[in-house]
Amino acid sequence: MGDHFAQAEHGTIPALRWEEPPEGPVLVLLDQTRLPQEEVEIVCTDVQALVQAIRSLSLRGAPLLGIAGAYGVALAAARGYDVNDAAELLAHARPTAVNLEYGVRRALTAFRDAPPHQGPAAALAQARSLHAQDAAASTAMAGYGSQLLAELVTGGGYRILTHCNTGALVSGGEGTALGVVLAVHRAGELRRLWVDETRPLLQGSRLTAYEAARAEMPYTLLADSAAGSLFTAGEVDAVLVGADRIAADGSTANKVGSYPLAVIARYHNVPFIVVAPTTTVDLSTPDGASIEVEHRAGSEVTDLAPTPLGTQAYNPAFDVTPPELITAIVTENGVVSPVTAAALSAVCAAGPGDVKG
Repeated sequence: MGDHFAQAEHGTIPALRWEEPPEGPVLVLLDQTRLPQEEVEIVCTDVQALVQAIRSLSLRGAPLLGIAGAYGVALAAARGYDVNDAAELLAHARPTAVNLEYGVRRALTAFRDAPPHQGPAAALAQARSLHAQDAAASTAMAGYGSQLLAELVTGGGYRILTHCNTGALVSGGEGTALGVVLAVHRAGELRRLWVDETRPLLQGSRLTAYEAARAEMPYTLLADSAAGSLFTAGEVDAVLVGADRIAADGSTANKVGSYPLAVIARYHNVPFIVVAPTTTVDLSTPDGASIEVEHRAGSEVTDLAPTPLGTQAYNPAFDVTPPELITAIVTENGVVSPVTAAALSAVCAAGPGDVKG
């Protein structure tokens, strides 16, 4: 199978790390399907095991997928596999998250451009560089996001609603949207984090609650369908979500259920903020209609509770929020608001800190 399992050590566990034991390099992943009951790691010795981990959602989250894709190329190169075949397999493991293909192509280019016999080292260097870049992006986004919240929300303290999981489990650093929440929590400004369950695979109740509890945040879990009542009661100051792909016009694909939140937020005049690194922006995809939305097995829905035999299920992994419903997109280079194609292109071309608006 090319993988084995190990009980993770006590303490903070990275979602992904590269190791070089005597028997050869491996990629070690925290199995997110086992959280929060167990902290178990998957040790991948080949690309097939890594692809399986990606498809099964043992490893997930757009930024982390990009990092994993790059390390996967390095793993194939170090272990003597066909690097081109491995890259193709990795790049198409999941279709919506653009970071995956980005990370694969970046490491593959480094491998191909390197002098003879230096390809594996070059691919690994690119993977490590991308890993560090994403960690730095997390820090920058937390700063920009905190500043934006201070500008948009008055009265002291924030009640933030989030969907899916966007913390350190999806990032080389402390996360995207949840990284911002963590920053305001550390500053003593988080009144309440509202955590959507995020059906059908419950990334909110399993993973975001897990991260919030570890960080000792004041958080409350709710069923996805209960979010509307929170807005009606005036209990939400802002919605913060991540992204799996942002099209050139600012349309954003994120975990299914994000679009309805954007609609409700607009009706109640609550800011709807997307937090994502520029590696998640795909300027070659013109608009939301052009984003390929992954559809997953219907059993993920029907297995939640007893259903009649033969029941069919509709199970898109993502939905797309149009730019007119997005208050701002927070990146490591600055904030895009209002969300327009020109502003998004400019932030992608800028360097960290260049965009102030």
